[in-house]
Amino acid sequence: MSASQPGPEPVEAELAFRSRRVLTPDGPRPATVTVTGGVITAVLPHDTPLPPATRLVDCGGDALLPGLVDTHVHVNDPGRAEWEGFWTATRAAAAGGITTLLDMPLNSLPPTTTAAHLAVKRDVAGPKAHVDTGFWGGAIPGNVKDLRPLHEAGVFGFKCFLSPSGVDEFPQLDREQLRQALTEIASFDGLLIVHAEDPAHLGSAPPAHGPRYADFLASRPRAAENDAINLLADLARELDARVHVLHLSSSDALPTISAARRDGVRLTVETCPHFLTLTAEEVPDGATEFKCCPPIRERENQDALWDGLAAGTIDCVVSDHSPCTTDLKTPDFGDAWGGISSLQLGLPAVWTAARERGHTLHDVVRWMSQAPARLAGLTAKGAIEPGRDADFAVLAPDETFTVDPARLHHRNQVTAYAGKTMYGVVRSTWLRGRQITDNGRIVEKAGRLIERNPA
Repeated sequence: MSASQPGPEPVEAELAFRSRRVLTPDGPRPATVTVTGGVITAVLPHDTPLPPATRLVDCGGDALLPGLVDTHVHVNDPGRAEWEGFWTATRAAAAGGITTLLDMPLNSLPPTTTAAHLAVKRDVAGPKAHVDTGFWGGAIPGNVKDLRPLHEAGVFGFKCFLSPSGVDEFPQLDREQLRQALTEIASFDGLLIVHAEDPAHLGSAPPAHGPRYADFLASRPRAAENDAINLLADLARELDARVHVLHLSSSDALPTISAARRDGVRLTVETCPHFLTLTAEEVPDGATEFKCCPPIRERENQDALWDGLAAGTIDCVVSDHSPCTTDLKTPDFGDAWGGISSLQLGLPAVWTAARERGHTLHDVVRWMSQAPARLAGLTAKGAIEPGRDADFAVLAPDETFTVDPARLHHRNQVTAYAGKTMYGVVRSTWLRGRQITDNGRIVEKAGRLIERNPA
């Protein structure tokens, strides 16, 4: 630039984030991200001048990620808030770089199976939410008439089980009930999300009992998932319905999923950090903090799940955070509550494993922010681009820490990741331009209750 040429005019903005590693939809690059009114207004070259009135957050070499979106969280509040609650769950989410979560309809009392029950859930959650929080409805026997009112009340879709859920107030659907529910949901182009394990296979498998993990694994065979997913693919094809498979554990089902999608079937799939980072071979006997349903499987199965992620057959990675009180994790795999507590640790757990396998931070953002936002129809979330909410996680991707359960914000500090060393320290989390965490410390409660975007 010659001396006679003026420099670029400063960009007007209330707030700006500057990083040498901004994770945009097109990949990482040095940039300055400007924010006004809690919304991203521009993604500009790194050294863009700013007026003195603009507050600048200079992240240096730390990565600026879009806030994570976790569409599979069991908060259990009200009714079982001693297991978890909105106050603790959303604090843990914020500390882990998650800025939006969707709460599952079961394990709370009442379950979210009617519009009136949804109103109870919202009344409880509103004053406690540290991150933006939305809700799934539930599909259970006898509530087909409640599905459209729940949809109109703003739930993001409907969860059902094909096998026992573990709680009496949320029964599973048999095949005819599944067809009835999915027919109704398809009539308004809603989304059915499914715990896909076939009860016949579970019933014929040896029951889980005692401390041996091998016995528990045998009680939840891959065939139970595989056949349930075959059924869902067939129904989704027949009814032209939107179906999402929850917490995929069996890699054997990937060819079925790929074939259905090639045929235009509207079938999406998620998996979870524990299936990508933990293996059956490493689970000690009696260590029921590793128990979940479907189960953590063998290493070769995990390798195939990673291949499915890389190929795009698996859409997203979400926590399935399903906590309980410490006393429910007895050493007996038959009796212990099944669920992994991981809400605060999902990002570093997945990033640690991803980098070892040659994946990039851009891949992790796609799996844990962009794709879950797309699944839920959250058009203001999931990406650093103009018009989106200014939701960010500032991550030191090359720094490590060792998991200390006492430092987690979960109500009960039980985790399968205790003592593991992970890459990726969340420096801070920002929700619509407001800082909500600082190095794991909660700074401000800024969460809102959110509803499904109108079609």
